[in-house]
Amino acid sequence: MLYITLLVCLVLSFVITPFIIKLAFKIGATDCPDNRKVHTKVMPRMGGLAIYVSFLVGSLLISPADPFHYSILIGSFVIVLVGVLDDIYNLSAKMKLAGQITAALIVIIYGGLQIEFINLPFGGVLEFGLLSIPITLFWIVAITNAINLIDGLDGLAAGVSAIALVTLGAMAVIMGNYYVIIIALVLLASTLGFLYFNFHPAKIFMGDTGALFLGYMIAVLSLLGFKNITLVALIIPVLILGVPIADTIFAIIRRRISKIPFYVPDRSHLHHSLLDYGFSHRQTVLIIYLFSAIFSIAAILFSMATVWGAIVIILIMLIALELLVEVLGLINKNYRPILNFLSLYKSRFIKDNN
Repeated sequence: MLYITLLVCLVLSFVITPFIIKLAFKIGATDCPDNRKVHTKVMPRMGGLAIYVSFLVGSLLISPADPFHYSILIGSFVIVLVGVLDDIYNLSAKMKLAGQITAALIVIIYGGLQIEFINLPFGGVLEFGLLSIPITLFWIVAITNAINLIDGLDGLAAGVSAIALVTLGAMAVIMGNYYVIIIALVLLASTLGFLYFNFHPAKIFMGDTGALFLGYMIAVLSLLGFKNITLVALIIPVLILGVPIADTIFAIIRRRISKIPFYVPDRSHLHHSLLDYGFSHRQTVLIIYLFSAIFSIAAILFSMATVWGAIVIILIMLIALELLVEVLGLINKNYRPILNFLSLYKSRFIKDNN
C-alpha cells in the first residue's frame, strides 16, 4: 500500500502542477522580476499547492495511526493558507509570522509536540519546564523561515528539502520511527513530482505556499524523530538542515552589521554569492545540493559516532563552513580571519625560506 501511495503522490503532483500554473496566472499569484531576483520575466508561483494537495491525498490514503497526525494536518493547512494568501496578496512580515506561530502552536498544544528535556552527554538531564513550549515554537518557526529564505533559485528549496527528507527518513529507519518514515516518504514523492517543473529553467515557483509548507513539515518531522533524547543526537536535525540554517544565521549577522532589520531581504545569500562567484544558475543549485548532501552524510556519521567522534565531526564541519563564509563573503567581503591568518603564515614561511 505504501509503494502505491508514493506512486500516487508522485504522479498526482506531476499532473496537477500545470493546472496550478494556469490558476496562478488567473488569480494573480505571480512573481515579478526586480534587482534582487534572478528571473527576468513574470513567473507563476503558488506551486507548493501541488505538493500540499499530493501530500494530503497520500496521508489520507495511508491514515497512519499516530497521535500527532491530525494536529500536523491542521497545522499544515494553516501554514499553506498563509502561503497562498502571501503568494496572491504579498502579506506583511508580521502577518506571515502570526500565521506561522498559529500553525506551530497547533502541533505544540493540540498535538502535544514539545522538547521537554534532553539527556546530557556526560550524565544528567536538562529539563526545560516552562521553556519547552517557547523552545519548540522557536524551532518550528525558525526552520520554516530557513527553508523560505533559500528559495531563491529554480529548484533550490525543493531539492534541498528533498535531500533533508531522504535523510530524515533514513534516520527514522535507524531509530525505528515508522510514522516519520511514512510521512517523510509521502512528502518526498509529492516534492519530486513538482520538482520536474521547478528545476531550471523553471515553469513555476513553489512560492511561500511551498517553502513555508516544506519548512513547517521538515521542522515538525525533525522534532518527532529527535525530541527528548541526548544533546548529541539533538544536533542531528541541525546538521541535516545545515545549509538553510547556516544561510539564515549569516543573513541575520550580515543584516545586523549593516544595521537593517533581519526580515528585510538582500542579495547576499549563499546562492547569490555563488552566482556572483561565476557559477551558472544550474551549477549553483547543484553545488548547494552537494553541500546539503555533505551535511546529511555528516549527520548520519554523527549519529553512529562516539561522543568524541561526534565532536571531531562538528569541528570539521564548522571549520569548513567558516572557510566557505570567508571565500564567498557571506558576512561581508572584509571578514576573512582564517584566510588572512593563512595568508600571513604563507608569507612568513616564504620569507623564512628565502
